[in-house]
Amino acid sequence: MDGRWDGLRAEVRTAIDELVTSGREAGVQVAAYLHGAPLVEEQAGLADATTGRPLTADTPIHAVSTGKGLTATVVHVLAERGRLDYDLRIADVWPEFARHGKDGITLRHALTHTAGLPALPADITAEDFTDWDRMCGLLADATPRWAPGERVAYHAWTWGWLVGEVVRRVTGKPVSQVLAEEVAGPLGLTGELFLAVPEAELPRLARLEDAGLAALMTYASANLPNFDAVAPPGVRPDGTIGSRPDVLRADVPAVGTMTARGIARMYAALLGPVDGVRLISPDRLAEVSAVAVRGEDWVFGAEVTFGLGYAVEADGSFGTAGSGGSLAFAYPDLGLTVAALRNRLGAGDGDPMEGLRRLVRDAVVAGSA
Repeated sequence: MDGRWDGLRAEVRTAIDELVTSGREAGVQVAAYLHGAPLVEEQAGLADATTGRPLTADTPIHAVSTGKGLTATVVHVLAERGRLDYDLRIADVWPEFARHGKDGITLRHALTHTAGLPALPADITAEDFTDWDRMCGLLADATPRWAPGERVAYHAWTWGWLVGEVVRRVTGKPVSQVLAEEVAGPLGLTGELFLAVPEAELPRLARLEDAGLAALMTYASANLPNFDAVAPPGVRPDGTIGSRPDVLRADVPAVGTMTARGIARMYAALLGPVDGVRLISPDRLAEVSAVAVRGEDWVFGAEVTFGLGYAVEADGSFGTAGSGGSLAFAYPDLGLTVAALRNRLGAGDGDPMEGLRRLVRDAVVAGSA
């Protein structure tokens, strides 16, 4: 690593050490790449407070919707190779999906949360999530809430099966396998980026703890009229479902399990070469990271901005964040990627992972001035 950034690394190390020693966090990972090279790789605390197992750089953490970035990246790698087109009508590769007027929904609609299919049955269970065919069948049988492209609604869970089934139909492989073969493998990240986690890898995962996320879900259910449609009570995206071995082993590609180092490296390979591996072209990078839709979200009532599978933020970054505090973002103009993960899922705590992202970003901006 470039010694010019030793001061930044010390700042990050001090910040996460304080988060852990204060008891605010159990374990934290922070990683960043700059122009394709490692910039920061720091971790502190425990992967499992019940056993004292330390959190290391290669300890995977289930990071909820931050995993959407993995699935979106698979799509863009396939598009780069001419296997997929964003304006592909989903029903052209998944014929039964055309039912109930869904024949006009495209992959672009799915990626940008404008497909009109954000809802799940009220009685859906975590066990249902482990049955790929059942979940895809539910979506094929569903009737859209509105015409494709008409409005933005965060497809918290359904996004994964919509996008993942297109990948499966085109490649003949589960999306987790395509991720392993086309993204993780070439980048040397086998064992650090997962959609479905292999059984043998489960003991390596960090143990999730709840520090207010479950209470936030209860509050959202009571106060946001459309929340339960998108995240019914049996499948709220919290530490309970994220700790189930059967769900972790299944392809549920709206969520993922990763290391901060791994996903920061993946985003770096979207921006440019990383040890000779570049995932997409500069032209495609400009397309996928640009604002594709902007509007008031049907679920949360706040304005959202999406590119093709990623959130696009006002500071020039694109990426994904997860419930309870995890994030991974890329800054094309800076050549920077940043990831921050934790295993104690919090809410209403000032979002310390976002603070760590700003710390790294601001240092790079100052150093580049």
